[in-house]
Amino acid sequence: MRVNREIRASRVRVIDKDGNQLGVLTLLDAIHRAEQVGLDLVEIAPTADPPVCKIIDFGKYRYQQTKKEKESKKSQHQVKVKEIKVKPNTDEHDLLTKLRHARKFIEEGNKVKITCNFRGREMMHSEFGKKVVDRMCSDMSDIATPESSPKFFGKTLSVVLAPGAKKKA
Repeated sequence: MRVNREIRASRVRVIDKDGNQLGVLTLLDAIHRAEQVGLDLVEIAPTADPPVCKIIDFGKYRYQQTKKEKESKKSQHQVKVKEIKVKPNTDEHDLLTKLRHARKFIEEGNKVKITCNFRGREMMHSEFGKKVVDRMCSDMSDIATPESSPKFFGKTLSVVLAPGAKKKA
């Protein structure tokens, strides 16, 4: 953002502090008008033909811009991926507890990654782990949708659930 003598265009469209258009003026004339009022000439739209400049207090303008940016960042919700780890032989009660935690994470708007780790000979019967992961996905289907089908990465079976249920016809 260019101010006063940093503006490169020879002719600019000028808007005064009240928002009224003063028309297309030479750069020196526009700067002179801004100095008469005791304010700065700030280039608002540099890509326009001719560039649009406004007579305002630059310090105050910059302060308001940073305030707007902070406010917009504050209203944004950053989605995090929470992980729930299970094993192929996880007991029923433990599975229900993990399901409750996963539900809480989804309701907060976060994604949930369910991972089933296999140790040693558990890899021989990967269908047990697949049943556990599929059960968790089906129990969460009312509030979450899997982003893809469960996949193996080495000795780990994982799936990511995103908030939002499927629309059933």
